[in-house]
Amino acid sequence: MDRAEALLIVRGLTKRYPGIAANDGIDFDLRAGEIHGLLGENGAGKSTLMNILYGLTDPDGGEMWLRGVPYRPDSPGEAIRSGVGMVHQHFML
Repeated sequence: MDRAEALLIVRGLTKRYPGIAANDGIDFDLRAGEIHGLLGENGAGKSTLMNILYGLTDPDGGEMWLRGVPYRPDSPGEAIRSGVGMVHQHFML
């Protein structure tokens, strides 16, 4: 996969909490015009993945590239400045 072809590339993304791997080796590519959905039961790691992409949670491992540049936001503000936003299911203050 050529990094220049995808807007977002995620490889080996991992997040662990005591006793559980919330995300374990997630890989995906997102290209312009694509629509992706995240499906899974409660506790499957969907929110954890979104929180990592949005800078609310730090991953324990893996790599991300946004527009061909390494991406690891430290905060939602940094994610937004990079062009990554999130619409929450429930209103957050």
